[in-house]
Amino acid sequence: MKSSRRTFLITSLGAVSALALASREALADAPHVAENDPTAVALGYKMDATKVDKTKQPKYAAGEKCSNCQFFQGTATSAFAPCPMFGGKQVANGGWCSAYSKKA
Repeated sequence: MKSSRRTFLITSLGAVSALALASREALADAPHVAENDPTAVALGYKMDATKVDKTKQPKYAAGEKCSNCQFFQGTATSAFAPCPMFGGKQVANGGWCSAYSKKA
């Protein structure tokens, strides 16, 4: 019985690891968010944060960009990375939207 439990645990761990890697690869292949995407329009997303219209987005402050937002799921050097605000679609490193929240 111990052997079967051990086998089950090892197999389960392997399956979970495979699923985690597969979902990470799927996110890396996710499409980029277009500025005219309905969610992007609603959140005021711009691929280049320096082009944010401060009259329309008064919350924006210089220096804010996707790569230093807590929702950006990539590294600081990733050109694009998934963002949960856009259903896992990829946002630009230098982009910005009104859901911006500074990374702690």
